[in-house]
Amino acid sequence: MTNQLERVPNLRRFNFFNYSAIVIAYKVIHEGRRDRWFWSFAGGFTLLAVAITTTTSQNKTFGSIRGFGPTAASLVALVHLLITLMALTLGARQLSSERESNTLAFLLSQPVSRSNVLWGTFIGHVATMSASVFLGFGAAGIFSTIRGNSTDALLLLRLTGLTCLLVAAMVALGVLISTATQKSSSALGFSVSVWFLMVFLGDLGLMAATVTTQLSAKTLLLLALLNPTEAFRITAVVSLGGSIDALGPAGTYAIDTFGAGIIGLTLGVLILWIAVALGLSLMIFSRRDLA
Repeated sequence: MTNQLERVPNLRRFNFFNYSAIVIAYKVIHEGRRDRWFWSFAGGFTLLAVAITTTTSQNKTFGSIRGFGPTAASLVALVHLLITLMALTLGARQLSSERESNTLAFLLSQPVSRSNVLWGTFIGHVATMSASVFLGFGAAGIFSTIRGNSTDALLLLRLTGLTCLLVAAMVALGVLISTATQKSSSALGFSVSVWFLMVFLGDLGLMAATVTTQLSAKTLLLLALLNPTEAFRITAVVSLGGSIDALGPAGTYAIDTFGAGIIGLTLGVLILWIAVALGLSLMIFSRRDLA
């Protein structure tokens, strides 16, 4: 770590309170480039994205006439499952593993605040994960074009931007888990459990609640918006031109009530998740003993 800090030139000439978060982010990005776990995730995401765009396109087009075809729907499902798991686990194991190895104590013995360590960790992981998203979707678009499919570049870029926002929300939640747990194994296990609850039990739970308790569409929408992965899915389907009817009664109620404004609402939910998760992380991290 000392070597990595020394690579940043003339560090002392800057206001360390403002600049140290960038140094920490640089460290996280540098470590990510050597992380086999990250490259396994990124490689798997890229291969699956390429496979989807080259095998599920119908009538040689990326989307349907309305813009949201089976390929786009499959890519949204891929992000919903894999990217959330990647971002949660990678964010959750950073601070907890550094705490176990006493690297975090050494880092904080330098003239750097805990808030900047937290911000730098968050920014570094978001940048690394966003790069993998651009790599995956970029390769998917290139291979789709090579096969002669008509790829909607604007739609793909829109999906990439929404995915990066979801990445930020999941990394923030992962960092919160990392600050709240003592060991990296506990952080990893808890993050996988949270992912399972959000991705699988979120959908199945809402379906079961609809059947057993006959919840109103308004209540179902509120429960869906409390889940950042569901907020992403609603945003993606609506903004990419898909039918909100595919999301069930909650989606139909959302369109009837908010119209196109549902996109702003779901984007606000994702941003709120980022702000709340980072705020709680800072509160816990600033008060916690590193021992």
